Amino acid sequence: MLSLQGLVKTKKRTVASSTKAENGVVGTTPNILEDIHQKHLNITVYNRDISSLDEEIINLLKHDMTFDSRGDEDTVLNKLKQQIKLEEQSLILQDIQSLLLHFKKITKANHFRLYLATINTNMCRKFHMDYNSLRILCTYSGPGTLWLTEDNVNRNALDAYGSNECIVIDENKIKQAKTGAVLILKGAKYSKRFTKGVVHRSPTIEESGQKRLLLRIDIHQSLNA
Repeated sequence: MLSLQGLVKTKKRTVASSTKAENGVVGTTPNILEDIHQKHLNITVYNRDISSLDEEIINLLKHDMTFDSRGDEDTVLNKLKQQIKLEEQSLILQDIQSLLLHFKKITKANHFRLYLATINTNMCRKFHMDYNSLRILCTYSGPGTLWLTEDNVNRNALDAYGSNECIVIDENKIKQAKTGAVLILKGAKYSKRFTKGVVHRSPTIEESGQKRLLLRIDIHQSLNA
């Protein structure tokens, strides 16, 4: 199996300059994802070139597809291979396996929920904080996830289920992940001793007719209890 870094083109590691208000870091090597456990961070972003996966991504986008499975890494990967009909040499299968194993290393978890789907709706268009501990996301095709730096969040409005206009302090400072980037996000169930979960939402695509191919992996809490 190829390593996560071996599947894609990467550049020398770069990290966003750190300030007290910043709660996220962005880099160009996969080890940036491991910084998620730092107490002042609630999102880490690994930017990468996934052009080697283009042919397989295009083929997957031709179908309306939803895969959602729970179990250990072997269980979910075998089900994925069977349901989506991916060959052993499939680059996207190898990429998903590498992401899952990297997530396992970071979380120390043994059971997961893996979701891979083509999406043509707006999904979660409201800025929110997930009720989980850690989640990994990758948008293989289409616009990426929107997220907020901590100095751009009105937490009182968020807690009061306010509108996006109330939650976001400055719309011009909304961050958006690049296509192909790998994100690890802290949720509300991450240790209370650390920073709160990242505030984020799905991009709006319904009006423009765009289509996304989204991978989401969560720790399956009930199986890890």
